Amino acid sequence: MKRIINTVLIVVTLSSAAFTLNSCQDALDIKQAGELQEKDLYTSVANLGEVLNGSVYAQLDPMDEIYFTAVFTDEVKPGSASGGQEYSLHRFFLDPASPVVTGGTVGTASSDGIWLNNYKVINRINRLLEGAQKITPATDKEKDQYNKILAQARAIRAYCYVQLEAYFSSDMKNPNALGVILLKDVPSTDAQLPRAKNQDIYDFINADLDYARGILTYSAAGDQGARYFADKGFVNSVTARFNLYRGNMPLAKQYANEVITGSKLSLTIANPAVTATAPVIDASSATTTWAKEFYNVATSFNPYRNLWNDSAKGEIIFSLNRLPLGAGGSIGSKWNTNQSQLSGSPMWFWGRNLYNIFNNTPGDIRRYAYVDPSSKANNNYATAVDGNTRNDGLVIDKYPGKTGIATRNDVKVFRLSEMYFIAAEAEVAAGNLSTAHDLIQKVREARNFQNAAVTPAYSSTQVAYADILKERRVELALEGHRYVDLKRLAVAANVAMDRNATDDVVAVENLPNGDYRYTLPIPIKEVSANPNVKQNDGY
Repeated sequence: MKRIINTVLIVVTLSSAAFTLNSCQDALDIKQAGELQEKDLYTSVANLGEVLNGSVYAQLDPMDEIYFTAVFTDEVKPGSASGGQEYSLHRFFLDPASPVVTGGTVGTASSDGIWLNNYKVINRINRLLEGAQKITPATDKEKDQYNKILAQARAIRAYCYVQLEAYFSSDMKNPNALGVILLKDVPSTDAQLPRAKNQDIYDFINADLDYARGILTYSAAGDQGARYFADKGFVNSVTARFNLYRGNMPLAKQYANEVITGSKLSLTIANPAVTATAPVIDASSATTTWAKEFYNVATSFNPYRNLWNDSAKGEIIFSLNRLPLGAGGSIGSKWNTNQSQLSGSPMWFWGRNLYNIFNNTPGDIRRYAYVDPSSKANNNYATAVDGNTRNDGLVIDKYPGKTGIATRNDVKVFRLSEMYFIAAEAEVAAGNLSTAHDLIQKVREARNFQNAAVTPAYSSTQVAYADILKERRVELALEGHRYVDLKRLAVAANVAMDRNATDDVVAVENLPNGDYRYTLPIPIKEVSANPNVKQNDGY
């Protein structure tokens, strides 16, 4: 475990007055291990909260999962300004040294990789919990604050373990299969822990979630800032997703429904799709009145668009705040170098078959909310050397930026629509096909501005799973779900990865169901430093 322990930094804010969640980088003082004594760090409830905000929340970031999933599956294809970054990953070259797994340069930015980033968060939480034992709250108010800090920390730790399990365990439905390394506390720097069984990880996750659920409450639905902190909605969303992945469908259904009812949130609707000053939907040009008003990053007239430009909370349960000059990466820059326009040097375009789904669905607001009007969707934007059409210009605009910076948006971790999908999948597993159908229909109705949403009858579990997977593919695109969804559900749905022939400048392939690469390799840096860690099969 030497690799994880030795690379973790202690981060502390210099002043609580200077702190805001994921605040400006100069509000954080990053010290090399040994420069700051922990006895000086954990001295009061107030600075315990600063450590949670400045060290834990600031490090939490699933962008590597989102980017890997998009590039490796069928969500994106090389853009007109691509420099060749991750072409090998796009073509399924995946090994224990791949930067997105083990750390390095991912896209155009430095990255810790999926493994190390999650373990950094876990390690920081373990240090926080250990330091908290030295603090005795002086008042009831401090005690309440103290308990909520610990509850948030443990809920986030559970989330990180769910993420690690989803990517690095070959079979989450098998409690005896190998999971990841279980860090319950702060181990010594020379510890070399083996991978634990899934059930051991699950017991630890459940203990954290049960603890947090007993302390945290649902935030007010109208509290715009609440989406940046782990509350009971976050806890139950993690629980629902966790149980979906591990195959405990009754619990997945229970907690998804608890979020649907308990959060007091509603699915963000597609209307109004036009206004009195811009009555016609015309995305053929960014210069039309409609486009100028719809794509305004400060505030659009469309509620669903405002969810993505961060001017409204909408149905968001939990997201990571990305201030214009704050900590954390710019998710929009994963797809577009400068801005989400054809002239903004796009590195990745929408995959053609994914685009075709929402483009060919009458009244689907996602056709407009996800795609910039500067796009060239006629399949002849660029041509490969061999003369075959390969590269149309479907500019990704799901992360349009916000006022102050064109490529920076909050990272949406949990939204209400996912809870509807989880509940629907659980209903299929229970044989309640009509109930599952109605849940998916509700999401499609919310996304349709023409009241034209159609969900086919679910005549079998296979048909139901395929339709749920299709809607998840569209609604949760570029949010880090597709890879895990194909891994766990494609066989039951009788579908597979679905790239278009134009999705690369070489012959396009799809990764077959059941391929060993649907489980990530343990990073080579971890395996090299820890001989007790068993590598996943195939690597």
